[in-house]
Amino acid sequence: MNCSGGACVRTARVDDLDALFDLAASGGNGLTNLPADRDALAAKLAASVEAVASPARREAGAAIMLIVESGGRVVGTSCVFARVGAEWPFYSYRLTRQAARSLAVARMQAQTLLNLANDFDGEAEVGGLFISPAARGSALGALAARARYLFIATHRDWFGRRVIAELRGWQDAEGRSPVWESIGRHFYAMDFHEADRTGALAGNQFIADLGPRYPLYVSLLPPEARAALGRPHDDGRAAYEMLVAEGFATGDYVDIFDGGPTVVADIDTVRTVRQSRRIEVAGLATGGACVLAATGQGAAFRVARGHVTEDGAVDTALAATLGIAPGDAITVVPA
Repeated sequence: MNCSGGACVRTARVDDLDALFDLAASGGNGLTNLPADRDALAAKLAASVEAVASPARREAGAAIMLIVESGGRVVGTSCVFARVGAEWPFYSYRLTRQAARSLAVARMQAQTLLNLANDFDGEAEVGGLFISPAARGSALGALAARARYLFIATHRDWFGRRVIAELRGWQDAEGRSPVWESIGRHFYAMDFHEADRTGALAGNQFIADLGPRYPLYVSLLPPEARAALGRPHDDGRAAYEMLVAEGFATGDYVDIFDGGPTVVADIDTVRTVRQSRRIEVAGLATGGACVLAATGQGAAFRVARGHVTEDGAVDTALAATLGIAPGDAITVVPA
């Protein structure tokens, strides 16, 4: 891992629209938080800027977008939600077990059920992690992912007790979601990508309007749909492993569209949050431990990799990337 590559993560600005649209166009379908639609992206950028500046907008559930820059270009994005389920209920399927016994036939049977639930309303969420295909393999995904937790750590009073993450569910080689084909298509009468796009652009109310009113028996689903429940997309395996490394745990919840896993953690136990510490920049030096360093609040927030010595001196590249000087306070965590 290059510890001083000059890449940084910062909060999004409204003038990121053109670069963000190009990035979205490179991602194809399935990016709920990064639709390849200029009007939708402009609205998301405006909402992000407002969320950073306005507690009311944050509480309403707007996504705070973070931008990954490398070599002067926008090459990735990720986002943080201070609250979910405010303007629109946040829907998941909760997996529950129901047992029944018959004395007449001396038999006991247990069934797994999918129940439409709003159990995460009010919690924080991290998501929207995407790195341009041309920039992958350079550890930028890990930088973008962990920058979200440093944002939470440096704005701790903006967030509640828990944080969740939803991962894309498994799809076959043709891009079909077995869970959607077995459940969602019958209720919403649209294909998977249309439903995902509708949720991204118009909100989730249609989920409640048209979705199942009663629990669904998993045993009635086709084998391929049962096998896909809780299984992340092959392209999301690395993101899943990074979440687990941070302390997120899989539970009894899956995405209502594609059955991807929903993982949960107490914010204060997330590795990057727990290990972060505030220091004062003592000066400039060479060498030291490789860290992620964050500076600034709100719109001025920035994160980069670099070296910091035990007494708080930073390398010149890190100082230049973050725009910091001796006497400034930064938050650091081992890289």
